[in-house]
Amino acid sequence: MKKHLTSGIMTAAALTAALLLWHIPAESQAPADAKAPAKGGAKGKAKGKARPTGPTPRLADGKPDMSGVWNGGGPIGDIAQGLVAGEEILLTPWAKKIMDSRQSKDDPEANCLPTGIPRIAPYPWRIVQTPTHIFFLFEGNIHSFRQIFIDGRKHRADLDPTWYGDSIGSWEGDTMVVDTIGFNDKFWFDFRGHPHSEELHTIERYTRTDLGTLEVETQIIDPMAYTKPFKIKFTAALRPGEDLMEYICQENQQDAHHLVGPAGLP
Repeated sequence: MKKHLTSGIMTAAALTAALLLWHIPAESQAPADAKAPAKGGAKGKAKGKARPTGPTPRLADGKPDMSGVWNGGGPIGDIAQGLVAGEEILLTPWAKKIMDSRQSKDDPEANCLPTGIPRIAPYPWRIVQTPTHIFFLFEGNIHSFRQIFIDGRKHRADLDPTWYGDSIGSWEGDTMVVDTIGFNDKFWFDFRGHPHSEELHTIERYTRTDLGTLEVETQIIDPMAYTKPFKIKFTAALRPGEDLMEYICQENQQDAHHLVGPAGLP
């Protein structure tokens, strides 16, 4: 049975611990070089269930079918946990000053706001794939959605800064590459408060390596916040037979005022 937490019931410390233990597949929190995603029939675990095995499902045109309910796929506690081998996070003085000043109570995710990219709220999320769009439907926080255009269009020139930006997708073999710009500077990358600016540019690579495994690699490019680009990689696990539940974070939200002290892990 799916375990859910109501934001008005638990204190922030208990919420954080429960989220890390219940909702996040072990692979999604381990460094990239320590992960061993399930391939070729090997079994992985997520939420106490065996990850389904089998070949990557495909659509009539031969492209991988990314559809399904997934859990994991982005940073929760610390974006550095997903660093690709050889990568490093180097903040500019501007970004370090912002990060050092952040307080846990001000984390937008803790205040029921969108997680942005690449952060994923620790609740299931669904991919809906069509010939022209890919949609991410998020159970957590504001029950929001993200749209990725795969109809051949280019980025608009008159973008207003938004939480999820303007995402354009294209196929490179069996990998969906998503190029996103047009972000606002409001969301945090993780609990530790890694910041970004409106110059943020992300390049995500989604590869469904088998039936139950979705590998997500994201390059972070933001010259105002980081002295050089860096890549992180996380793994999401398929949750077969599950549906998204209604979860309204704003309803009786009492967590934020319990978050006392500088941003960081408990």
